[in-house]
Amino acid sequence: MNSRQYCVYNQTRECFLSLGVDAATTTFARLKGLIGKISLKSDEGLWIVPSSGVHTVGVLFPLDLIYLDEQYRVLHLVESFPTFRIAPLRTQAASVLQLPAHSIFSSQTKPGDPLVICVAEDMEQQLTLNRSICETSK
Repeated sequence: MNSRQYCVYNQTRECFLSLGVDAATTTFARLKGLIGKISLKSDEGLWIVPSSGVHTVGVLFPLDLIYLDEQYRVLHLVESFPTFRIAPLRTQAASVLQLPAHSIFSSQTKPGDPLVICVAEDMEQQLTLNRSICETSK
């Protein structure tokens, strides 16, 4: 897995979903996923890139799953996905976020919401850029 951690911000709901998401970008990291972890803290998660579906075989806790397109727009949500299962495939998905259970509910994330995913150092710049794009399109 990458040593860099990413922040995930929901632009529509104006809230962070996570401040410490690891990216699984290699075949091995994607297969391993969260196997071996006892739990996830409220600010942790895993971003599976690329992916159109995930599994929780060997994972010991339920997860919230957020399927994203290439522009990080929410395509599909699964709340409290149980352990030892294979999640639904969404062929149009480019990546999947695995977050602690109840992350979707607490953030009120909905399909269609655009997310900003970047390292913490770049978040302010990304939000400023997105805000200015929104203002010029009004």
